Amino acid sequence: MSDPEKRKKGIALFKRITEGQPRNPSSSRSSVPADFSRYSMEHLFGDVWQGEDLDFQARSMITCTVLVSLNREAELRIHFPGARNLGIERVKIEAMITHVAHYAGWPAAASAFRVLGEVWPKEEEKS
Repeated sequence: MSDPEKRKKGIALFKRITEGQPRNPSSSRSSVPADFSRYSMEHLFGDVWQGEDLDFQARSMITCTVLVSLNREAELRIHFPGARNLGIERVKIEAMITHVAHYAGWPAAASAFRVLGEVWPKEEEKS
């Protein structure tokens, strides 16, 4: 059963997170089943991300931390710029990656720093 209000909120947040990011034609929406897309917009971004106990910056930092730990480069390419769009400073992302390196491993951190450098060059720090 669809929840139009959650979907609306989810889509708005997803657009905020992905603002300014290039669309990758190889990861077309058509490759994602409609139900998965609906769950993502309504449940993940329209419900989970909208909870009152954590703000968007905290949720973004947690998401980035988990993705670094799991070495999920494709998703980091979305969520590092998303963190930037939500007002998180690059230096905080760098500190998080360094911290995670000690728990998730140096290779995961090295990959994360490489992705960060590609999607968020130091000279593009948002003020």
